[in-house]
Amino acid sequence: MIFNITADEAGLTVKKYLFDVLGYSCAAVKRVKYRDCGIMLNGERVTVRKVLAEGDILSVAIEDTEEDENEYTVPAELDIGIVYEDEYLTVVNKPPMMPAHPSLGHKNDTVANALAWRYRDKPYVFRPVNRLDRDTSGVMLTARDKVTAGKLYRSMRRGEIKKSYIAVVEGVLPESKGRLVSYMCREGDSIVKRRICSEDEPGAKIAVTEYEVVESNGKASVVRATPVTGRTHQLRLHFASCGCPIFGDTMYGNECEHIGRQALHASSLVFAHPQSGEMLELSAEVPADIRYLLDNLGFNIEKIKG
Repeated sequence: MIFNITADEAGLTVKKYLFDVLGYSCAAVKRVKYRDCGIMLNGERVTVRKVLAEGDILSVAIEDTEEDENEYTVPAELDIGIVYEDEYLTVVNKPPMMPAHPSLGHKNDTVANALAWRYRDKPYVFRPVNRLDRDTSGVMLTARDKVTAGKLYRSMRRGEIKKSYIAVVEGVLPESKGRLVSYMCREGDSIVKRRICSEDEPGAKIAVTEYEVVESNGKASVVRATPVTGRTHQLRLHFASCGCPIFGDTMYGNECEHIGRQALHASSLVFAHPQSGEMLELSAEVPADIRYLLDNLGFNIEKIKG
């Protein structure tokens, strides 16, 4: 990656530029400085102690190599929508029932496989920033290099990436707008399932969800939900704990004849671009199976936007 040094950046060492200007982590700096041609200044290899001058051209080799690739992420030509794409990140519209990454029983039908195919002309490492359950559809953010991933992970931990979901829930919530706060932990020995718990139980983590009812007809409600924290199954468990499980959520609620998965869709992401700082507002329309559910529940689907 190439960087043109400005007058404001002149006088900084390469190390300080990597840390303070580009936001590289210690691990990322170590990763590049020991590579052949890892850090080049005006065409010559330099150490991180080199002082920069205005007009210098700094080249940093952060690109992935074949050694970085995961052997299980096999390129596969799959239908997946691209919401946004540049050299630093890719945002996809994940279809329902598509896992994020390969696992037992899902070796070539995942988001990782689809992106490995898209970028098959060079080494590719799958780096998801916001993970979605297999059954959850919608916008999913991935980083295209390790440094960008590190910046986005830090932004996520600081709560600077705003996520919004559309959920179709059974019944009517107590309030049209509210904030759900509880502690959650694993259900017994289960790796996946979670339960509401007390603050002092082992493994308890606080979970906070803000929501607003978009439309309700007495028997069902369409909700726009924003997870303030990012606990596993947070939205699913929070709405179920209110007596309003998400339609089709067989783990925390009930089966539904009109949809074969939980009616949960990641509708939008708002965040600052990790390189330019530009605010991005990216969204994905509610998919066909949730629209079918809404139609069968008697909602005017044209009033409900992703």
